[in-house]
Amino acid sequence: MAVDYLVIVVYLAGMLAMGWWGMRRARSKSEFLVAGRRLGPAMYSGTMAAIVLGGASTIGGVGLGYQYGLSGAWMVFTIGLGLLALSVFFSARIARLKVYTVSEMLDLRYGGRAGVISGLVMWAYTLMLAVTSTIAYATIFDVLFDMNRTLAIVLGGSIVVAYSTLGGMWSITLTDMVQFVVKTIGVLLLLLPIAVVKAGGFSEMKAKLPTEYFDPLGIGGETIFTYVLIYTFGMLIGQDIWQRVFTARSDTTAKWGGTVAGTYCLAYALAGAVIGTAAKVLYPKLASPDDAFATIVKEELPVGVRGLVLAAALAAVMSTSSGALIACATVANNDIWSRLRGIVKAPGAGNADDHDEVKGNRAFILIMGLAVICTAIAIDNVVEALTVAYNLLVGGLLVPILGGLIWKRGTVHGALASVVVGGLAVVGLMATYGILANEPVYYGLLASLAAYLVVSFATPATDAAVLTAWRERLAGRAPEPESELASEPAATPR
Repeated sequence: MAVDYLVIVVYLAGMLAMGWWGMRRARSKSEFLVAGRRLGPAMYSGTMAAIVLGGASTIGGVGLGYQYGLSGAWMVFTIGLGLLALSVFFSARIARLKVYTVSEMLDLRYGGRAGVISGLVMWAYTLMLAVTSTIAYATIFDVLFDMNRTLAIVLGGSIVVAYSTLGGMWSITLTDMVQFVVKTIGVLLLLLPIAVVKAGGFSEMKAKLPTEYFDPLGIGGETIFTYVLIYTFGMLIGQDIWQRVFTARSDTTAKWGGTVAGTYCLAYALAGAVIGTAAKVLYPKLASPDDAFATIVKEELPVGVRGLVLAAALAAVMSTSSGALIACATVANNDIWSRLRGIVKAPGAGNADDHDEVKGNRAFILIMGLAVICTAIAIDNVVEALTVAYNLLVGGLLVPILGGLIWKRGTVHGALASVVVGGLAVVGLMATYGILANEPVYYGLLASLAAYLVVSFATPATDAAVLTAWRERLAGRAPEPESELASEPAATPR
């Protein structure tokens, strides 16, 4: 295992080095939070694919393939569909808004007063998303070093917190590009073909497994529908995803770069399911489906390759963890803390002292990172934590966000009612039916929609001046914040 250990150590050291390098570039709020809004197509596609394909998509996707066969691809497949829908239909308009958070978009669209409540819901979502990714370190480091769970979480979480705090989005972008390459080589180019060959090829896999393992709908129609509702729609509105859209150099980059990333997700989904199916042939009696990834890597891959593939799993976890962490800190600072202190600026605007803005956001990443590590140590069930996160996001924020983008009659009172009613309904229904039940997100979303429609029709329409300003921003005709114009560099990364 010495060679495998060396590969992992070099990889982790490289992540910290890129965090240090990124610190030199993050000198303004725009640079720190959204990489100066100047990523070209290649970097944008790679980093977007990296953030959406995390530990759940890699380890969990292989586990679903082990349990259900090829239909186990549906969870990650719906993530790819959501990213494609976001990129094709909404990303260009989102990029033109020149804001930092989803709540700032809601303030622009509805005329203010939606920020704190929507920010609290988004903060809870991003916090739990970061927690689930951090918990996954325990699985990987256990395979690598037979490490204690708590120590593994502290080690993995500390590395992510360190490079995220140092350079913000620039560090995360650079590390995500490396993680994207490592995942592509480790999972798609190495583990996938080796797993299929070790299992005897597709003909042998079909001979040894029940026919339902090769049924595209074998996982069940209700499960697929729930995945679409949670993950496809979740991709449309998550702060972690939108914050990456804000990094695009242009609306064209956001649209086509995201389309490439979404297509990559579809291929990654199928690869995970095939690897899991091969693992079922090789190890039919594993204690847990989630052990499939670690087992096939540990037992079937040669020295060196095993280290690279485990680095790929680590890369998947780190990319999602760092993206969720900076999103959580951005929301906590810009949408909650600043508003509670009464420092409310125009959405997307900078501060007269950009240096202090960077220091403030850096401090919030450190604080939120410590909170994530402590919460991850206290929580055992990754699936439950992830379900809570997406139920809150979809049940509380899907309707007012999409409603604001496509329906001009929606009002701020309707949006606030939708967030409150949908969020409370989801929490209450999870307490009644159980966290993993489908009913909370189904009925919570319906309650949110009903509240939005009823209250919007019952209250005065949004002021015409607000809607005019909103349309100007959507069309890209509004002037950019002065702080961002001042931070524009001479060269543009591609």
